[in-house]
Amino acid sequence: MTDNVRVRFAPSPTGGLHLGGVRTVLFNYLFAKKHGGKFILRIEDTDQSRYVEGAEQYIADCLDWCGFHADESPLAGGPYGPYRQSERKPLYRQYAERLVQEGYAYYAFDTSAELEAKRKEIPNFQYGHAHRMEMKNSISLPQEEVQQLLDSGAPYVIRIRIPEGETISFIDLIRGDVTFDAGLSDDKVLLKADGMPTYHLAVVVDDYLMKITHAFRGEEWLPSAPVHLLLWKYLGWEDDMPKWAHLPLILKPDGNGKLSKRDGARLGFPVYAMNWTDPATAEITPGFREIGFMPEAFINMLAMLGWNDGTEQELFSLEELIEKFSLEHVSKAGAKFNYEKAKWFSAEWIKKTSADKLYPEVAKLFAQEGIEATEDKALSVIDLVKDRCTFIADFVQQAGYFFRTPAEYDLNSVQPKWSEQKEEFFHSFSALLSSGPDLSSAELEAEFKQLAQEKGLKVGDVMLPYRIMLVGGKFGPAVFDITKMIGEEEAISRISKALVAFKG
Repeated sequence: MTDNVRVRFAPSPTGGLHLGGVRTVLFNYLFAKKHGGKFILRIEDTDQSRYVEGAEQYIADCLDWCGFHADESPLAGGPYGPYRQSERKPLYRQYAERLVQEGYAYYAFDTSAELEAKRKEIPNFQYGHAHRMEMKNSISLPQEEVQQLLDSGAPYVIRIRIPEGETISFIDLIRGDVTFDAGLSDDKVLLKADGMPTYHLAVVVDDYLMKITHAFRGEEWLPSAPVHLLLWKYLGWEDDMPKWAHLPLILKPDGNGKLSKRDGARLGFPVYAMNWTDPATAEITPGFREIGFMPEAFINMLAMLGWNDGTEQELFSLEELIEKFSLEHVSKAGAKFNYEKAKWFSAEWIKKTSADKLYPEVAKLFAQEGIEATEDKALSVIDLVKDRCTFIADFVQQAGYFFRTPAEYDLNSVQPKWSEQKEEFFHSFSALLSSGPDLSSAELEAEFKQLAQEKGLKVGDVMLPYRIMLVGGKFGPAVFDITKMIGEEEAISRISKALVAFKG
């Protein structure tokens, strides 16, 4: 593989960034970095009717959160800019006109009403070799009439002329030999009436001018491949065509079809990298970042959707992914999305991440919740509870009680079996905490158990109430570690407050 690899991610700024799109970025990025190449971000905003304000910045923010830093982009610049297609509009027409002059494309003057009438007349109508002579274009019309229409300023589009009966083949880096009957494709529009190119023309021209060496995209783009292959051929650029890899789809959890935003809403999990707020409706679609995923976990999870390194290893840092990534291990089959597995990646990454690295995000959460914590104590607590957290947001529940008294208690777990005998036990245990020497957590536990025995109680009968007194519910690390962390004085105060609540 050459060391001048150039790959690109070319999203349309039309809304939130689906995890399938982020995985496309990831595979592009890994491939480029493994081969010492360049990763380019190009914004494909030629369809101005679908442009959404703020979407481009959102895309940039998502990539930044993931740690995918583009070598060339609208923000970073670069030698092959501009990197927004709308800013490149003037250069596309020359290529479309050249295709017309050489007989590979043609002017089509059909109005929207005429096209709609044809679609009603002919089921599954395709504007191609079967029907183009019935339409209003520079192939079907006399040359004089075509010239008159052009001179009069009649609106038109430029369509590629797809040949009939031609077989088109290419080698896909994942799928191997792929062959199409070109005649099954319609004559796609290359240049719209407003002078903007369609995706088909722009992607070929831009990939050529930006010297893209490898193009990775989702398999849903396979049907467009014949049009793009013909454009590379017709423009005389076949020798410079990038190598293609069509990535497998990310499927619904049941495997039936491509995962969509609606599936996430229906099944209760995010499908976007970050929260996306629709500027028209103010509707918020949740993202993995705001749910509480670390970017490392999100990237790791995405990498395993359709790829593995051939071993049993599942946890990879970005550096390890760069080192081990290869297209040979990308699956041809779609990958089912499993949210439970995604949560597993999140929990595992929290476990393996140091308290120092977790602290900034946890501190932000604490501040939002009004939890006051010194950094030293917060770091100790993070280490104590991180194995119990699936998401970063879980630190509020799993660690908050170290810094403030519970506001409410899981009374249903205590009151049905509460008794004066248990209340008396806790008065005695409070006295022990108050007067006894400074004991370790293990020593405290021994005293607690001995006292329960003396009072004729089973340890389990008082251990759960004690946990609920300290934390509010049935969760948290070892209860005597909690006692030592909050201090005996605070433990006594919490026991006293809880005893009132337990009485009802």
